Order: sequence, then C-alpha cells, then structure tokens
Amino acid sequence: MPALVLFLAIAFAASPFWVPGFGGFDADQFPIPQIDPPVQPAGYAFAIWGLIYLWLIVGAGFGVWKRWNAPEWSAMRLPLAISLAVGAVWLPVAVRSPVWATVLIWVMLLSALWALWRAPRSDAWAAAWPVGLYAGWLSAASCVALGLLLAGYGVTGQMLAAWVMVACAIVLAWAMQWVLGFAPTYGIAVIWALIAVGLQNSFAGVGLLALAGAAALVAPTLRAARGK
Repeated sequence: MPALVLFLAIAFAASPFWVPGFGGFDADQFPIPQIDPPVQPAGYAFAIWGLIYLWLIVGAGFGVWKRWNAPEWSAMRLPLAISLAVGAVWLPVAVRSPVWATVLIWVMLLSALWALWRAPRSDAWAAAWPVGLYAGWLSAASCVALGLLLAGYGVTGQMLAAWVMVACAIVLAWAMQWVLGFAPTYGIAVIWALIAVGLQNSFAGVGLLALAGAAALVAPTLRAARGK
C-alpha cells in the first residue's frame, strides 16, 4: 500500500500532461453556458494545485522511505489511494462530462476527508498537512462544481447557485476544521479559495459572503495550528 499511494500520487500529478491546457469547465459544456460564473474562484487560485501535487508526492515518498510498516500511517493509506486514483482520471472525464466530473470530485473529497480524519498526528508535515491542503481545496472545488451544475442545468440562476454553494463550502469547512482540531492546512486551502471567489466577484454580493467565510475560518484554523 505505501508504494501504491506513491505511484498514485505521481499519476495524479502527471494527469495535467494528459489534458494540457485545462482551465476548468468550458462555458459551452452546459445546456446554459456558464460565462464568468460567480461561484468560481479567480483563475490564480488554481495555482495551489502545484503545491498540492508536490507535497502529496513528498509525503508519500517519506511514507515509503521511513514509515513503510508504521501502523499509524496504515489507516490513512486506503482512503487516500482511492481519492488519488479517482483524481488521476478526473481531468479526462472533466473535458467530456461536467456531470460525471462533479460526481467524481465528490468521491475524491469524501475519500480525502476520510484519509485526513485517519491521518497520523506525528509526521504531520508529511501526512496530515499535505492531505489537509488537498482535502481543503477539494472542499471548495466540490461546491464550485455543484454550483456550476445547478446554474448550468437551469436548476437555479447563477447568483443563487453561487450564494448556496459558497455558503455550503463555508459551513462544511468550518465544521470540519473545528471538529478535526489539527491539520490547519485544510482551513488555509479553503480560505485561499474563498478569497479568490471574493476577488472574482469584486468583493461584492456573494464575494462579501466568501470574504466573511474566509474570516470565520481563521479561528478554527488557528486552533488547529495550536493543536487545540
């Protein structure tokens, strides 16, 4: 299992090379084209993926090198492997079907949260912290994907979808970080995403909600940094 996690982390990081130039769902992939959707973060925010990929590989490599048989690592590895395996095929799916991509990103999120919950508190820099950053970004990205579906398939308008799903991301992230009590990288990733949503909306309307959510996440994130 340690070697499988490392292999999948590398495959996940390599997946953008299979789909070069992917910058999110195309507006015309939806029955109602999603042009400048307010639920989506500003483009710069997606640069966090570089850090996520690298940190997951480094953490998995440390696990192979130093923690091959460590029992405190074993509980995290199966759900993390599931999430990374789905992540490795997510981009090819996303360019074909935003519906299936949204289903898969929620599978990635739930398995990543499961892995984070089981991550050891020792060696946090190699286990809980990279998984926390990954799960935090997925918490925001999963809500964004669902918001795009709601508006793109006419269930709600763009603005209502943004209000509902940004609120969901805030509630989910705040509750998860507070109950978790460690891995502050989880909250940091969501704060990063929420600030980018705020910037996308010029910090007005739903952008103010995103900014308020980012501010609300500071307390549980600091609490996690202190280890409760």
